Amino acid sequence: MSDEQLLGLRFCDLKLRIERTPLARRVRRLYRELGKRHIDFRPHVWLSEEWFSPDGVPGIAVPFYLAHPRLERLERHMMQKVEGGSTESAMRILRHEAGHAIDTAYRLRRRKRWREVFGPASQPYPDSYTARPGSRRYVQHLGDWYAQAHPCEDFAETFAVWLKPNSSWRREYEKWPAFHKLEFVDALLDEVRRTRAPVRNREVVEPLRDNTRTLAEHYRRKLARYTRYRRTVTDSLLERVFTAERPAVHARRASTFLRAHTLPLVNSVMRELSAERYSVEQILRIVIDRAEKLGLWLRGSQRMAVRHSRRMLVHLTRLYAQGESPRLSL
Repeated sequence: MSDEQLLGLRFCDLKLRIERTPLARRVRRLYRELGKRHIDFRPHVWLSEEWFSPDGVPGIAVPFYLAHPRLERLERHMMQKVEGGSTESAMRILRHEAGHAIDTAYRLRRRKRWREVFGPASQPYPDSYTARPGSRRYVQHLGDWYAQAHPCEDFAETFAVWLKPNSSWRREYEKWPAFHKLEFVDALLDEVRRTRAPVRNREVVEPLRDNTRTLAEHYRRKLARYTRYRRTVTDSLLERVFTAERPAVHARRASTFLRAHTLPLVNSVMRELSAERYSVEQILRIVIDRAEKLGLWLRGSQRMAVRHSRRMLVHLTRLYAQGESPRLSL
């Protein structure tokens, strides 16, 4: 089917199944990881529009496009990326969502110590949050410093780091304040892992079979969310380094140029600022995303562009470290 034909379909007409897909293998892998940690509970998994784990339901909703390669191609065409499209990416997200599901299944957030370590789960979810990339009070897992968004996300991110097979969290986070969160999760799961979870309902929330929205409507809504990205200092700096006017037929896109120079740029900024690799990589990822959205092109020599890009990245890294970062969409 063409993209146009696919976009005209309703979700309920897709008739997708998880069985016999790469997604099914990844879910089984998650279950094996939980088993190795002696966690008896297994979150149920179903297809929906997006990734999420609902409040009160110890399960995981997985986006529809992961159930068929043609829909993955459509997602990439519409959004320029496929969240969870690779095994590594999918497992990272599944471990995070499993953290939410385990939290719900064992009612962990109700515990006083949980609230003391992570904060109140009843705290309202913000529409956006200001990240502090230099903070070591949070683990680093999904990107965008997502653990800082909300106490429940902090727990889910910490759980994901703890769950990952052969995780070296004891060494990596030894000198971080986040280390005590990982130790708390380790002790907490040791307490409940072999017990029967009090919340075991198998409800599915917003399943595809009940969804009469078309894929075109879905992507209009999704793109609208992504484009509500207010102009920031990032845009201003990018427009000083690159140009919106294509200077020549064979000109290179700014995003392509930045991707090709990711390693030397990141290493250079790390050396100058003694910054964490994770933080610099995340800032550069945001810069590349904005360069794509703005449709910028390389101008002048590559050597000069590398120098200016490095200065831009140093400036942005300093701003983020001072807590003056643009607000990041959830």
